[in-house]
Amino acid sequence: MMTRTVSPLFAGAMLIITGCEKPVGNNRSEAIASGENRSAANAAGEKQPAKAQSAFADVDGVRITYQVHGDLKSAKTPLFVLHGSMMSGASMGPFVEEFVKARPIVTVDARGHGQTGDVPGAITYEMMADDAAAVARSLGLKKVDVFGWSMGGTTAILMAVRHPGLVDKQIVLSAPSRRGGWYPQVQAGFEQWKPEMFVGTPVERQYRKESATPNALPGLVDKMRVMESTDFDVSPAELRAIPGKTMVIVGDADGVALSHAIELFEARGGQNMPAAMQGFVSGSPKARLAILPATGHIAMLNEAPLIARYAAAFLDDQKPAPTIGFFEGMDKPAAKSE
Repeated sequence: MMTRTVSPLFAGAMLIITGCEKPVGNNRSEAIASGENRSAANAAGEKQPAKAQSAFADVDGVRITYQVHGDLKSAKTPLFVLHGSMMSGASMGPFVEEFVKARPIVTVDARGHGQTGDVPGAITYEMMADDAAAVARSLGLKKVDVFGWSMGGTTAILMAVRHPGLVDKQIVLSAPSRRGGWYPQVQAGFEQWKPEMFVGTPVERQYRKESATPNALPGLVDKMRVMESTDFDVSPAELRAIPGKTMVIVGDADGVALSHAIELFEARGGQNMPAAMQGFVSGSPKARLAILPATGHIAMLNEAPLIARYAAAFLDDQKPAPTIGFFEGMDKPAAKSE
């Protein structure tokens, strides 16, 4: 068994593997956290999303597999959904199930993951950001929104930095914009990853099930360790220069330091002093921040409906509701005197 010094993050069932923590929730939520969301939903008689259209984009000789959910000709901006480490687009099913109700979704299987499978050479955040952008362009899309969890969230940030004309809104779920954004203990855990830690685990089982190269997990673990041990820092100036709007979501027991989540939120224009002075928010803000209570990194899958509700308000530029009760009317413009 792994010790508590080894971080379980980025993999859908690692908290179960370590025995450190088990996601809180009903049986369906626990099944989702262990990567069994599809079978659990079927057993409960729940409606599954329509079967996705799967295809691939050629990026410098690498076949990047993606899936399209819904109609890309919809009036809604397509939302790219980017998964975490060791996962796949299919692993993001709980989020896709919620998002596709209102907008077309594209899931991308990152290098080494899912149906893209193992590819020669290293894996970097810059490569994955460029891969996702290449998928968008291969589909003829001029503008996309991006939702990324963990590894996918950092990829979403790099995608916005490197392709500002393509990416509009970004939702960064439990992900840092720089290597030091994790708590030091969590970061140290990434640097201890070894292939043998995953042997016989739910992560290995799901990887074999979803991957085009089911025996390549040991090599992927090594590549992920190197990637997470290498600086990928996005500077404050680069963050401020991103033209679109950003929403940052973390749990209060996340591996991403809360101080970093706030730092990222503020760098994206989240310090709204007029709102702080007035007591209410006018219009649709450039940045939003949500901190989910009693929620760890892996448990984000349990909270897909709640996260989707927050995300929908952000993606649709919904304005905050008018004030009610004792302060009703204070957020309305003052009447001009005659």
